[in-house]
Amino acid sequence: MSIVNQIKAPISEEMRLFEKKFYESMKSSVPLLDKVTRFIVTTKGKQMRPMFVFLCAKLVGEVNEKTYRGASMIELIHTATLVHDDVVDESYKRRNFFSINALWKNKIAVLVGDYLLSKSVLLSTDHKDYDLLSVISRTIREMSEGELLQLEKARKLDITEEVYYEIIRQKTATLIAACCEIGVRSNFADEDFARKMQDFGTFTGMAFQIKDDLFDYMSNNIIGKPVGIDIQEQKMTLPLIYSLRTADAEQRKYHFNTIKRYNRDKKRIKQLIAFVKESGGLDYAVGVMKDFQTKAYAILDDFPESSAKASLRLMLTYVIERKF
Repeated sequence: MSIVNQIKAPISEEMRLFEKKFYESMKSSVPLLDKVTRFIVTTKGKQMRPMFVFLCAKLVGEVNEKTYRGASMIELIHTATLVHDDVVDESYKRRNFFSINALWKNKIAVLVGDYLLSKSVLLSTDHKDYDLLSVISRTIREMSEGELLQLEKARKLDITEEVYYEIIRQKTATLIAACCEIGVRSNFADEDFARKMQDFGTFTGMAFQIKDDLFDYMSNNIIGKPVGIDIQEQKMTLPLIYSLRTADAEQRKYHFNTIKRYNRDKKRIKQLIAFVKESGGLDYAVGVMKDFQTKAYAILDDFPESSAKASLRLMLTYVIERKF
């Protein structure tokens, strides 16, 4: 059994039912929208975020209709951001399928993303899930702020380690934090539980994004993302930030110049990747990633043993050991 199937084991029935409910949550009276949403459902990924929602709900109680709505809200937001990201990044492939903007052009892709965001909000207001609406609204705001902060800093290439953490917290970790918080709130958990699981999701999300950033330096990665793509896009990730900070002035100037002016030069990119590896950038990032994992484990220790807790621990292992 794969690790993903092991994680999913305590919620396999809930995940099966969720697929139907998620598709229902996207339905529209506009034929074009229905055509696009059917395509979204057939090209879905592993759906890790709804899994977080269901497992966290089971940590403090049982999965109920509010849990399903919360999971659908999360997946609607996640899907909307992916659709918008493909437009912004001019990307024409997503999980080895054509992206929506490749098939239906940018205008339709942007409008579909907007529609999915609106459906997420309506799903909460229609059922008076105002506590979930508060979480969702905060999450959308923070994800937008994170993207804009990264764009702003990328222009000057002045991202410090602290700024990097804030960017990945807002861009990636905030959505996983929302999954975990919504899961326990769907069982009417108190504020203490909600804050704990929000922190758990934040630490897990931080570790997840650092792992993603490490893939950029792995020549044998199988995720379909070319090695050095972050460098080409002038993204300052943790291995690179650490290596530049600890380099001497001459090295720093040379490699900054690679990022700024020669970020499409394959030879210079290869040199920069070798420099990051040799200067301990990857080892440093792995250490930070494992620190976040340890903090997340510590939060889980406060909860009684259960199959959901075991799956969440396994999820933390998967986050940092995955190959794609």
